Amino acid sequence: MKKITLLLLLPFTLFAQEDLLKDVDSASSQKSKVESAFKALKIVNIESTKLAAKGDLYFIVAHRFGSVKDGFEGAYGLDNAVTQLKFVYGLTDWLTISAARSEPAYDFSGKFLLKSQETNGFPLAIAAFTSLAFNNTLKENIYPNMKFENRLVYVAQLLVSRKVNSNLSLELAPTFFHENFVIDDNQDNSQYAVGMGGRYKFAKRWSVNVDYAAHLNRSSTSPYKDPLSIGVDLDTGGHVFQMHFSSSQGIHEAGFLGNTTGDWGKGDVFFGFNLLRVF
Repeated sequence: MKKITLLLLLPFTLFAQEDLLKDVDSASSQKSKVESAFKALKIVNIESTKLAAKGDLYFIVAHRFGSVKDGFEGAYGLDNAVTQLKFVYGLTDWLTISAARSEPAYDFSGKFLLKSQETNGFPLAIAAFTSLAFNNTLKENIYPNMKFENRLVYVAQLLVSRKVNSNLSLELAPTFFHENFVIDDNQDNSQYAVGMGGRYKFAKRWSVNVDYAAHLNRSSTSPYKDPLSIGVDLDTGGHVFQMHFSSSQGIHEAGFLGNTTGDWGKGDVFFGFNLLRVF
């Protein structure tokens, strides 16, 4: 009797197993949002595809010491430092706004999430970044005909990243920026660059970050160079601390994209850090 009962129940058992397998397959193929490819809002200088969460307020201190090339005379970079103070707010889950002040510029910006990377779905994260800066270094005693609109700088970027795995993330950032006033008469006011960068997590809380921007229409007489930055991120839970060396002392977009003076080949680099605290 027991054998007969088992034989009768066998088909139901097989069907039940098939249903369970279907459920497992369907769960494994479901789309889900991939966590941020980057821990910080910037890779080093270039904006990352990470946005502030809705309601989160960030206070950021970005500091760039002077060139280490100055040696003892410049206290190995301690003199002639530049600091930016910045507030970033997550207005919605798809919109982050910010306001910043540094010695060279006032800076107001927005970052928009266009598409998130998905597991078993869309392979990339895409965001747009735009900013309006006011160049404070253009002085009337040097340029007596300077007007307010001459100080304005506009930036627009498309940020495209992919979190390749739990350790490696990469990003490409096609960029347009327009300076209403350029020092080099041969330089177009409208300029183009392609930024690229990446993050590699080598320990639980540590990663190495690199970013670079290739200027596409720089004047042949321009004294400026393409910026290259290398650093590490420390994620302490409450904040991310970024330490790096960069060929650019400029912090706002037009500052490092169009006006980088340093040269890694000549040891003309700047040590700096970005300290982020979220509330």
